[in-house]
Amino acid sequence: MRLIFMGDFSEQFPNRILRGIRKYSQEEADEPWVVCTMPSSYRETHSFEDFLAWAHKWRANIVLAPFNPDDRVEKFRENGIVAISMDHIRPFSQIPSLTADYHRTGEMVATRFVASGYRNFAFFGYHGVVWSDGRRKGFVDYLASQGLKDNFEEGVRIRTDALWSYDEAKLGYWLLSLPKPVGIMACDDTQANILLECCNTFEIAVPGEIAVIGVDNDDVRCTMTRPQLSSVDVDMEGGGYAVASMAARMVEDPSYKGENIVMQPLGIVTRQSSGIVVTGDRSVQEAIRFIAENPRRKIQVSDVLSHVPMSRRSLEQRFLKATGLSVYEFITKVRMDTFAELLLTTSDTVSQIAALMDEPDTKSISRRFAAIKGCTPKEYRRKYLRKMGE
Repeated sequence: MRLIFMGDFSEQFPNRILRGIRKYSQEEADEPWVVCTMPSSYRETHSFEDFLAWAHKWRANIVLAPFNPDDRVEKFRENGIVAISMDHIRPFSQIPSLTADYHRTGEMVATRFVASGYRNFAFFGYHGVVWSDGRRKGFVDYLASQGLKDNFEEGVRIRTDALWSYDEAKLGYWLLSLPKPVGIMACDDTQANILLECCNTFEIAVPGEIAVIGVDNDDVRCTMTRPQLSSVDVDMEGGGYAVASMAARMVEDPSYKGENIVMQPLGIVTRQSSGIVVTGDRSVQEAIRFIAENPRRKIQVSDVLSHVPMSRRSLEQRFLKATGLSVYEFITKVRMDTFAELLLTTSDTVSQIAALMDEPDTKSISRRFAAIKGCTPKEYRRKYLRKMGE
């Protein structure tokens, strides 16, 4: 098979889909696929007809691309080429799409914010773009089901052709105007990065005043932000595998028209940009913030009491009521989440990560990690790094 795959390969999204395609090629194809990775910028200087002519000249069997709304995508099939759309502006009825459950993704983020105690919410994304609109609708629909739709604000971006260009002053004013604390869902990790950059410029505390969750779990982008970005992980590798399987069948059987491949959200990878619980108890909120801002320090309950002066009995009672956890349990959870993140985002050994987190006894922290995560640190790393690389 000869595949033209168009995308922005500076991002992990198309690269993770490509991993799924590679896996299908290695496991199911009679011989390895030949893949031409074409940058999305090609369409800025070339017409649809140019693209079609190139695909025909290159002898492509399959084209996977984010087509424009006015592209005559049916022309590919007329030229003996299977075309599959990657959701861009809108879906197509003439050809199948590689899409995702956008509504469920938005609902997942709203559920997390509500469960964490947030009562103010916002969404930062685009109007008129299928993937952003779908995520926004899932987000808002869940808030409405909880009687919280009136607590929703929106920041809207217009230009999808300049993802990194934005009016910092205008965005900063919007962020400053939001009631705090507020949970913001960004339509993707690129826009979430913009939010965090703007929060740093205007000295807005994250996650204390504003919590941010993006989508796609681009681990490079998510771990280079300050603070590191929480994001919804989507089964892109599974989507790549499924779309390759379908495309191969469409090539072999021209009567088979294919069907939409819907990638599912796998869950939220929690990092520092959203990893706190919100409560109306200001003293407990200060305690939570102190713990969240010191995930690598081996703090004790006594350290929290020094930061939030009250009796231990009173703090424990109020903390348990607000979070469902004791202070010690919450400290342990935050630290184990940080330990898990370092396992996946660094090449340090377990002992080195333990030392980084002020834990000289590697066996002790490994036992606590296993009690919470259900496996040892080494097993966790093998399991999830393999999953991310499939």
